[in-house]
Amino acid sequence: MPNEPLNFLDNKLRSSARVNAMRTSHPAGGGDGTVKLYGHSASREAYEIRDLLQRSVVQFEWVELSQTPGALSELGVWPGEKQALPVVELPDGTRLHAPSLQEVANSLGWVTTPRRREYDLSIYGAGPAGLSAAVYAASEGIKAVVVERHAVGGQAGSSSLIENYMGFPEGISGARLAERARQQAVKFGVDFLMLNAGVRAVFKDSRIHVDLSNGEQLVARANLCATGVEYRRLALPEEGEFLGKGLYYGAGAGEAPMSQGEHVVVIGGGNGALQAAMYFSEYASKVSVLVRTSTLNGMASRYLIDRIEQAGNVEVELDAEATALLGNGALQAVEVTNHRRHTVRTIDTRRVYACIGGVPNTEWAKDTPIARDPHGYLITGPDLLNVPGATALWPLKHPPFFLETSVPGSFAAGDVRAGSVKRAVTAAGEGAMAVTFIHRYLHQTRQ
Repeated sequence: MPNEPLNFLDNKLRSSARVNAMRTSHPAGGGDGTVKLYGHSASREAYEIRDLLQRSVVQFEWVELSQTPGALSELGVWPGEKQALPVVELPDGTRLHAPSLQEVANSLGWVTTPRRREYDLSIYGAGPAGLSAAVYAASEGIKAVVVERHAVGGQAGSSSLIENYMGFPEGISGARLAERARQQAVKFGVDFLMLNAGVRAVFKDSRIHVDLSNGEQLVARANLCATGVEYRRLALPEEGEFLGKGLYYGAGAGEAPMSQGEHVVVIGGGNGALQAAMYFSEYASKVSVLVRTSTLNGMASRYLIDRIEQAGNVEVELDAEATALLGNGALQAVEVTNHRRHTVRTIDTRRVYACIGGVPNTEWAKDTPIARDPHGYLITGPDLLNVPGATALWPLKHPPFFLETSVPGSFAAGDVRAGSVKRAVTAAGEGAMAVTFIHRYLHQTRQ
């Protein structure tokens, strides 16, 4: 497979939505198809845009204003002069000053509104499960739409390298794998509603009616929840202050080159955390991995554990956790408590990446008949028989399909589903499997 960057400026997905951010026309830079992003490393807004572009496989150049000579003059401002930052310069020279993520997405031509009054299938979440379902559904002639709150790929999209996904012996980044799946789905006619989310769902008339966060309503005959999980928070009082300013959730693949010569801290002991540690080790002078448990065995794949043990600049500290974040305006240090040694120490660092598992994104289901387990995961298929009353009012002749929830026509796949295996490849498999049952459901309800 070629390794050249994939371009997300897809003419087929151009939107007519107007951008409300302040724009200035400028012919410099970006003319080669590359987006330029100007800002400061300690800017939460700049990080969010970098993360969106990186995970969407958009070619972009990051310009750190405090470290790049001539960058301010390139923007046409003098040192000390107030400037709305960050600044996004599009390939045609247009500049967006302090834009929102929605404004960046609109400028890059991503679809943001439904193109049909009604779909056969609405898919919520563009991680491996949702993308797989989109490809297989559309290839079978099912009119499908995907709604994604951020960038395609989900948590897998932030992985720097996935090496145990079949068909990629050299490995592939999560973002690149997701982008290829998105392009494949678009080729089959799938609509993507990016930076959007369902905020309220009503099941009526054998359809799901969803109010979207942008004010639109989406109607579909069947739906698939593939929203995955949200990264679990550290529950530290300083979390909000340093989020995006030294504290990050996920593997931060796009941030690794910015950690050259620094001491990076990764929190977590699963595959995502260890893969992030290995990737950062290529740039950072040292990587400290904090693991709350007493062993890595059973938490991560053996090949990753072996590599971590052989890496010269990666140190794993077991029975340890971050207990405080320190800094003034931006993160400068993290306090680490080791429960095995009964010690507390401080690590000077500007970068902490938390990869400590997640909680399912199913808050939207609380006011619906969809059954969830005590942890919030969606219960499907035969497991519903163990939930008192879950299928008492089931109106169809057949029992719920394997990936069907307690609401007919509403399916779940991937990490959001109770009992699922938390791996990208199994999530993709469930997404494809769900389409088989969705196809049967649509056929039966047309009779």
